[in-house]
This record gives sequence, C-alpha cells and structure tokens, in this order.
Amino acid sequence: MIAPLLATLSTSALADKIVFAIGGTPHSLQGLTAQHFTDLLQERLGDAHQVEYYHSGQIGDERQLLQKLRLGTVNLAGISSIMPTVAPSFALFDLPFLVKDRDHLLRIDKDIVMTDLAQDAEEKGLHLVSTWENGFRQITNSKRAINVPDDLDGLKIRTPQSEWRTLMFKTWGANPTPMAFSEVFVALQTGVVDGQENPLSNIDGAKFQEVQDYLSLSNHVYSPIWLTASAKGWESLPDDVQSAIQESAAETQQWALAKGLELDNELVTTLEDAGMQVNQVDRAAFVESSRPVYEAYAEQVEGGQELIDRALSLAEE
Repeated sequence: MIAPLLATLSTSALADKIVFAIGGTPHSLQGLTAQHFTDLLQERLGDAHQVEYYHSGQIGDERQLLQKLRLGTVNLAGISSIMPTVAPSFALFDLPFLVKDRDHLLRIDKDIVMTDLAQDAEEKGLHLVSTWENGFRQITNSKRAINVPDDLDGLKIRTPQSEWRTLMFKTWGANPTPMAFSEVFVALQTGVVDGQENPLSNIDGAKFQEVQDYLSLSNHVYSPIWLTASAKGWESLPDDVQSAIQESAAETQQWALAKGLELDNELVTTLEDAGMQVNQVDRAAFVESSRPVYEAYAEQVEGGQELIDRALSLAEE
C-alpha cells in the first residue's frame, strides 16, 4: 500500500514532511547510517517537519527512487551503484582498487566528488548532498574460494545494475548477472546465481551467510552511498531545512566512516563463525587483470583519464 500512496502525493502535500528512502536493509551499514541521519535530522527539524524514512526498497529500488526524486514523491534517497547511469563520471568508483582507504576517500570526496561529479549530477537534475559509506566490497559464492581471477571463471555473480561492475566481473572471467539487491537472497538460495559482491555489512545484514559458503576478501571496490535530492526539489526546500539536512548529513558522514571501520574489524569473525570459509585474494593478480576496466573508463568517459590521475594522486597526500 505504501508505493501507491506515495505515488499520489503531490509536491505540496510533502511540504510538512521529508520523505527519505534507501534500498538497503536496516542492519546493513547503509541502513544504520540512514537511521542515524533520520534521527539527527528529526531532532534538528523539531515539530515543524516529520521525517518519513523507508528502508529495504519498501517504496522502490534505486532506479525507482531516482524516478520518485524527479517526480517529487521522495525528497531524499540513498543512491549507490547506479549513479553512473545518471552521469558516467560516477563510474570512477567502479574502478577496481582505486580507493586506498577512508582517508583517501575523503580527499577524493572533497576534491573530485563535490566538485566535478556533483556538477555532472546537477546537470542531470540531481543534487548531491553528501557522500556516505556503503563500504569496501568483498566476493562471496557457493562453489569455491576465489584467490585469483581465474577462480571466477564461469561463476554466475550477481552485480548491481551497473554496466561498469558488469564489465569488471566479465573482465575477470565471471558471468555477471545484474539485479536489484532485494532479489539477491532468493537468487542465491535457488541457485539462479552462484555468488555476489557487497560490503561485509550488507552481506551480514542480508544474511547471505545462510546461502553462501565462501567469503573472499578483496576490497575490490569502495562503494559510496550518495545522499541525493532532485535539483528542483532541493531548491524548493526552505533555507532552514536545507541547512538542517546539510549539517545532519555532514555529521552522518563521519559517523558512517567510523562505523564502517568498526564493522570491517568485527564482521569477518562473525561471518566465519557462521560457517563461511574466509580467504584473502591475490590482490596483485586482480590489479593486473583490471587494466582493461581503467582503459575503458579513460576512453568512454569525457575527461576520464584526468579523473583517474587526480584520484590516484590523492592517495599519497
């Protein structure tokens, strides 16, 4: 009943509420972060506005949420791997092993995301409010441990609905199968796919350990969550509401990064205790096999090589 109800709301009907939605589960880092933000924002707004928060794709997956942002039936959404469908430059975060650590991420966020990428999003009708953490992504499957790219040969691996993530896994020899996150557990359980790749908090939050035997720690992609509004919707918000959102989002970014580090240190043991076999991949072998993905980005994205060079240079500051 929720989706039909929201579909009937007009922008004016949202004047006294802020509708915020994500695709992730409540126990994932994305869900924990969204709840933290919701609580901070509600405290700042007081009784003047009610924050309505929806998780687990209750009112749509990320593609649907982008549409709802543009329609004005959602004010804010957490958008992750499908941002390159909005502006190709966002595929910078689909380049394997680009982000060294969270300090590096913050420098990329300041010098590239909130300048170049945010401008690209604005030109497509979206306003980027903040960069939060989805996390460093790892590979799970039900067949075998993944040590080198050849171990992925022929495995059906669920990827987000991102042509770049699909390219990455195809380059490594897998059979990538894009689908919405909400569909993944059943697809793993029924053998529609053999495995998937996600941050540890998403793996644990969605209980993938119940249907996956192997966890291969790769850190192959750092996946952000972008707190996003439509450009028109953002402009229509009162100044005090914009300020409350920005301040809450900035606080939430720091909280999410700290929580992500904490979970990375805890969840390997949690998943191992649940019966998963854990191994570290051969990073050098994967880096070498990833060159075609970088070459494709440099060729296909306007200014792509410059963005790569700038991002990599920020790792050493």
